[in-house]
Amino acid sequence: MKKLFSLIIALAVLVLATKPALAAKPTQDACTSIQSGELLNSSAEVITTGFDTWGYNYQAELFNGKYCDAYRDAAWCQPYKEDNLSMKWNDAWLSNNDCNGDGLLDRHYGYTSYIGSGAWLTNHQSGEYEGEDGETCKWNYFVKIVAAPSDAVLDSGVWYTADGVEIGPVIWNEFATVQEVSNDTCGGSHGVAYKSLFHSGLGNWASEPEMTE
Repeated sequence: MKKLFSLIIALAVLVLATKPALAAKPTQDACTSIQSGELLNSSAEVITTGFDTWGYNYQAELFNGKYCDAYRDAAWCQPYKEDNLSMKWNDAWLSNNDCNGDGLLDRHYGYTSYIGSGAWLTNHQSGEYEGEDGETCKWNYFVKIVAAPSDAVLDSGVWYTADGVEIGPVIWNEFATVQEVSNDTCGGSHGVAYKSLFHSGLGNWASEPEMTE
């Protein structure tokens, strides 16, 4: 079976340990938007509205393209370049504004890490491969990933709520997988492979921040 696992978006995630107090969020007028033409991506290219060459639409907070396009056609992912990938995320994962003045799109605004921020990402991957008897096998894989709540507990590779309810397996240190769906016409997988015992939706994961003067 040929299946890819969940992907992080091409812009590198900052991995930090704690959540600080959050200053009052600036008004929209105090933020720099993509429409300004002043914001850059991780390759120091000006971000524009709509889809770019690789399939990213930062304004709409989504990606549609091929697997390798998400990584700027990197050499290591060439075996998967014919596979399809769709990603969606929310403001806490990667905003379409710069409110902290660094010239980049904000990540987990007001937090030093994703923990407690309510960030989420979905990946939908699909493709086909040749089976053992020469047949064409089609597969698809969908996953929901959320930032762990600020009071969550990590134990043996699994995030749990403060009350001990399983949220999901840890991924990228600060996140939990809350749902996986896998289908493969030749590999025998069909339907939900994992579903969080807490909840598998994408909302209500943000923790109430502490405000500073």
